[in-house]
Amino acid sequence: MEYTGSQILIETLKREGVDLLFGYPGGVIIDLFDEIANHPELRPIIVRHEQGAVHAADGYSRASGKVGVCLVTSGPGATNTVTGIATAYCDSIPLVVLTGQVPTNLIGNDAFQEVDIVGITRPCTKHNFLIKDIRKLAETVRQAFYLARSGRPGPVLVDLPKDVLVGKAEFVWPEEIHMRSYNPTYKPNLNQLRRSVEELDVAKRPLILAGGGVITSNAAAELTEFAETAKIPVTYSLMGMGSFPSTSPLSLGMVGMHGTYAANLAINSTDLLICVGARFDDRVTGKLSAFAPRARVVHIDIDPTSIRKNVKVDVPVVGDCKMAMQGILEIVRSRHADRDWGHDHAAWLDTVQDWKVSKPLAYSQDKDGPIKPQSVVEALRELTRGDAIIVTDVGQHQMWTAQFYSFTEPRTLLTSGGLGTMGFGLPAAIGAQMALPDKMVIAIVGDGSVQMNIQELMTAVVNKLPVKIVILNNQYLGMVRQWQELFYNRHYCGTSMEGQPDFVKLAEAYGAEGYRIEKFAELNTELEKALATPEPAIIDVRVEREENVYPMVPAGAALDEMLLV
Repeated sequence: MEYTGSQILIETLKREGVDLLFGYPGGVIIDLFDEIANHPELRPIIVRHEQGAVHAADGYSRASGKVGVCLVTSGPGATNTVTGIATAYCDSIPLVVLTGQVPTNLIGNDAFQEVDIVGITRPCTKHNFLIKDIRKLAETVRQAFYLARSGRPGPVLVDLPKDVLVGKAEFVWPEEIHMRSYNPTYKPNLNQLRRSVEELDVAKRPLILAGGGVITSNAAAELTEFAETAKIPVTYSLMGMGSFPSTSPLSLGMVGMHGTYAANLAINSTDLLICVGARFDDRVTGKLSAFAPRARVVHIDIDPTSIRKNVKVDVPVVGDCKMAMQGILEIVRSRHADRDWGHDHAAWLDTVQDWKVSKPLAYSQDKDGPIKPQSVVEALRELTRGDAIIVTDVGQHQMWTAQFYSFTEPRTLLTSGGLGTMGFGLPAAIGAQMALPDKMVIAIVGDGSVQMNIQELMTAVVNKLPVKIVILNNQYLGMVRQWQELFYNRHYCGTSMEGQPDFVKLAEAYGAEGYRIEKFAELNTELEKALATPEPAIIDVRVEREENVYPMVPAGAALDEMLLV
């Protein structure tokens, strides 16, 4: 029996476990939407802009660990996805992006709404496909899902010409996928794991740096057990937050440009840095020549191209972070069942504890003065008891959230780490809420970034999603303003956001609830009221206009050259 390409695609998606499609219809995919209507188990979530569709699919993936899927039309529909695809690519988030395309006989003829989306996205996808033969449709889409979720995950784009969607062929389901040129290494080399433990045997000041790969591979439990067994302090990148409980005595907090004093000094002083699933991004390392100058480095990552790319590595371990942590734990237990690691590392643990106590993250809140943004984050932490999914946009609010919310579980902070995409927060929160409908989802955003995809508030309202959008409203593009203050003699060019909408009225216009908080005395009561409502809500919190994020490592400086005030 023959099926249309649309029917084959939908059956393939269902077999891949897809239940939600974030997207926007258009001319060349009209037949696909016509077929979707016949499958109530496959729910289309219609956004208000295609960028929002990709960010929503991204948030869904980050929260659930599943592959996020979005569907858009050709031409501008496809090009509107590029920022979201690049965002997912930089953070290794598994997505399958389905784009419509003009019929194959018109490709290259400058047809209406034709664009070479395969060529455009080649630098920011893990792989992409242009399907020209309907007989290869099911197999290609299966390959897309396999590529997206395996190895180092990432976004995969599948371009679907209209004639492929309306044509007919037999449906052949490939039970297994074999790609000759693609064989990611999951099982780490045992000798390299042994070498890693041998390095630990002689180290006096070991330190773990946890990255997003720990969360992707579901290795948080193993990492935590390893750190607690061997009594090793832990720091983490922004993407690694939640991989190790911030409340643990071994936690030093986030490392890098806006990392803690203890974490950055520990990097500078460690004699063994065990990096698990991080890529040594420049915001983590600061001045490369001064990064971990006293350390031998063990680097565990599933992507061999990430190892030695930025930092000299003494023991490279290619493989899945979870399997590597399990292997190292087994070796440690078998070799050192009776070793007192706490005694061996006591001096080092005392040193890092002294750093934590001497220069903690701190700010001053005058109860009669303007609300400090840090106070808002801490109030949210207290009111939610840490049991919420926190999504951010990019800027000062992102750093304050990382510093003051205190994340103890993986997949509870969803943020654009690598690309730094303003406008990510609201649609990603929608995707997270769709993935975890019983969880509280809060988007902490800036007054600048939230307006980049504010139209997605309508998506939340239509789908009755109780997403809460907390705006830290300082009427500036705050992070750029901070740099202008510190390094450009307060030349505030282009960063004032004084011309703003009334966010409360805007929320009401969309059919959501709106709250405004202007005094510290009303912060807790108004936040509690807003969080309790079952409706989507915007909470506009007017905060101190020129508050800065500290600590701060200036661009090009070493991690121990922090600005603390």
